[in-house]
Amino acid sequence: MAPTMQARHRRSRTTLLATLTTALAAVAAGVVAWPGADRAEAAPVTFSHPGVTVSRGQLDFAKAKVDAGAQPWKGAFDQMMASKYADLNRTPKPRATVECGSYSNPNYGCTDEREDAIAAYTDALAWYFTRDERYAKKSIALMDAWSGTIQEHTNSNAPLQTGWAGSSWPKAAEIIAYTYSGGWANEGRFKTMLRDVYLPEVINGSNSNGNWELSMMEAAVGISVFLEDKTSYDKAMAKFRTRTAAYVYLASDGDLPKTVPSQNLDTKAKIVSYWQGQSTFVTGLTQESCRDFTHTGYGISAISHIAETSRIQGQDLYGTDVGERLRQALGFQSKYELGETPPSWLCGGTVNRGLGPVTEVGYNALHTRLGVAMTNTQKLTEQQRPAGSNNLFVAWETLTHAENPS
Repeated sequence: MAPTMQARHRRSRTTLLATLTTALAAVAAGVVAWPGADRAEAAPVTFSHPGVTVSRGQLDFAKAKVDAGAQPWKGAFDQMMASKYADLNRTPKPRATVECGSYSNPNYGCTDEREDAIAAYTDALAWYFTRDERYAKKSIALMDAWSGTIQEHTNSNAPLQTGWAGSSWPKAAEIIAYTYSGGWANEGRFKTMLRDVYLPEVINGSNSNGNWELSMMEAAVGISVFLEDKTSYDKAMAKFRTRTAAYVYLASDGDLPKTVPSQNLDTKAKIVSYWQGQSTFVTGLTQESCRDFTHTGYGISAISHIAETSRIQGQDLYGTDVGERLRQALGFQSKYELGETPPSWLCGGTVNRGLGPVTEVGYNALHTRLGVAMTNTQKLTEQQRPAGSNNLFVAWETLTHAENPS
């Protein structure tokens, strides 16, 4: 007897589910990439908002946890609200010219700009979690102060400074513009600031250390989302993909790491020098691992932030080469950050620890959503909770991303 229509539908659904489960497992394991994940056209047909590093679904998930008093979210929320960045009495300190030299010498407005940008993002989060519009208005006041004043960034660290501050501004703006109905009269002026002062400084990248260009591309991607600038988004994503491949080594790269063509690292000696004198290359090592873990953390964080923004915008890179490099970089650095003694061939047997609060976003995407085992990264992430701010461009990621399936 021929099977009934219901039976055929049940079998079809079962087959489809099994196929999808197998495909997801392969993506999670890095065996295959999600169909279309490596396409060159990165910009979505329609941008999703809020959509820079954190989505509305992620905010709603975390808000429900905080409202229920669940941990680690409630502790992370309390930490944020007790910080200087959530102070409603904060006075913005904008400058027409922000001048930043190497190692913050000189520092004319550099710390003020970065911290006002983090404060604007902090207040935007505080608004969303509490629905107290004083925080939305404070976030707007900070953004308005800078958009009505700043004209340029100067001196040697200008590109990096612009990348750091420019990573936080659009995160704040996305939440305010798309969740606060009280109005933002100077939103257009803020967009002009991002378009004319920030984007030109970061969009063409940098041939300096990898964390520079990755942070600059994080700013460029976030700004492009807020401006709905598809051309700049695609340009920034292309540079990001090239730089990520050159920043984190995989054994599949061959005897030597990949390079950024414009750097002309055409000999092993040049590459070794650029990799801080490291001549033995192993999976998960980064270009700055032997410099120190703090700068390495900047690069890893920017990779995770861009991958997360890309996922929100419809192109999930976690199942691609980007995700595999991020997974391996997190695991490799976490192992030594946790205290394991490095072998003599690694950085001369000594590493400078201090990775920072940078693991939550990548760990959540790869472990919570895709089910990838990440033993060392998990241990370090849970040990560091609640993750606070690095006072540069990272803030409150236990609150926004811990165990967040959205």
